[in-house]
Amino acid sequence: MTSSDASTPDWQQRANHAAQSVTALFGRRLLFLPNTHLAAVTWQGGRPAHGWRGKLRTLAEGTALLNPWHYWWQAHYVDCLVDTGRRELGSGATPAARFNGPANPSAGHLASRLVTGIRLRNAFTVVNNYYDDMAWLALATHRLDLLAAETRRPGRGRNARVRRSLTLQFDAAGTDDLGGGVFWSKKRDFKNTPANGPVALYYARTGETARAQALIDWLDATLFDADQHLYLDGARAGTAGEVLVERTVYTYNQGPVLGALLELGGDTNLARAALVVDGVERLLTVAASTPGQGSVLRCEGTGDGGLFTGILCRYLALAARDARLPDATRRTAARLVTGTAQAFWNGRRTVEPGESAGPAPDASVFSLHANTPAARTYPAGAAVELSTQLQAWMTIEAAALLTAP
Repeated sequence: MTSSDASTPDWQQRANHAAQSVTALFGRRLLFLPNTHLAAVTWQGGRPAHGWRGKLRTLAEGTALLNPWHYWWQAHYVDCLVDTGRRELGSGATPAARFNGPANPSAGHLASRLVTGIRLRNAFTVVNNYYDDMAWLALATHRLDLLAAETRRPGRGRNARVRRSLTLQFDAAGTDDLGGGVFWSKKRDFKNTPANGPVALYYARTGETARAQALIDWLDATLFDADQHLYLDGARAGTAGEVLVERTVYTYNQGPVLGALLELGGDTNLARAALVVDGVERLLTVAASTPGQGSVLRCEGTGDGGLFTGILCRYLALAARDARLPDATRRTAARLVTGTAQAFWNGRRTVEPGESAGPAPDASVFSLHANTPAARTYPAGAAVELSTQLQAWMTIEAAALLTAP
C-alpha cells in the first residue's frame, strides 16, 4: 500500500493507526492473566495452525509465554503507549479519544498492564543484567507516571517502586573505572553510550542533574568523535590499563544523549546537541526510495537493530521543538523525522484477509527499512519482528509530536 494523502498529513491519525496495528498483531495477555499485557516478539502472518502442534504453538504465542524474552523491546512498547496516551490526553482523555475505540483500554491503562506483564515475565522483578535495558524501562515508567498524574489514574505507587529499584542499580553501576561513566552490564567490563545515554537522561529527568552531567562529561571526553559530531559505541580497559575505544557508530546511541543534553541545557550542552543533529544529517542518512524526497535516516536491520532509528527519531523530535537551538538545527531535526516517518508510512502494506489469526481490521505492517517498501522486506507470510514495528510506530509518533497542538 502506498499513500496518496493530502499535502498536509494527519500525523495524529497515522500514529493511532500504527498503535492499533502493533497492539492488534503483537499484543497479548501473559498466560491469560487479567490486567496483564505483553507483546509477542514476532508475528507470523499467513501461517495456519494445523494439527495439535500448530494449535499448541498458537496457544503459546497467544499468551506471550514461549517467546524469546526481549526486556528492552517491551520497555519501548511502554514508551510508545505513553506517546499514544499523551495524544489521548490532548484530545480530552475521554473514552471517545482512545486510540483503539471507546470500548477498549486507554493507552495509559494498557501501558500500566504492560509494566505488570514485564515484571511477571522477568521472574517477578524489573532488575536484569543490563543497565541499558533497565534505563529504558526507567525512562518509560517515569513518563507513564507523569501521564498517570495528569489523568488522575492509579498505579503511581507501583511506578515509583519500579523506579526506586532501578535507580539503585544505576547508582551501583557508576564507578571511577575508565574515568567515570556507568557499566553496560553486570559483567562490569565495558562502559558504553547505550547505557550512559539513557541513564544520564533518566537522572536529568528525575532531578539528579549532577549525576547526569557527570555522565555526559564522561561521554564527551571519552566517546564523542569531534570529526563526525557523533558518539562512538563504548570503551573498555586494555591489558596494560589503557582505554580501548570501540569506534562503531549506531544511530540510536545519538538519541538519548541528545535528549540528556537538551534536558540539562546550558550553552555547552546545547552547542553539543546542535553538533549531534549535524552529524546525524551528514552521516546517518540514506537516499529515500521516492524520487525527490531527499534523505531519510538509515535503519539497522532486524533484531535489536530494528529499534534503533525509531529511538533516534524520538529525541530528534524534541530537538526540533526546542527553541534554544538554532533555527537551522531545528529545521534539520524536523525534516529528518517527518521525512523518515513519511517513508515508513508510504511503504506500509495492509495485512491481507486471513493473514492474521486474530482480529486485525485494516492493520498495517511497516518495513524494517524506511527506504524499502514493506511488501519487499515483509511480504505476506513472512515473520515480522516486534522491534521493527515499534521503530516505525515511534517514528510516526515523533512526527505526530511535531504537529501536535
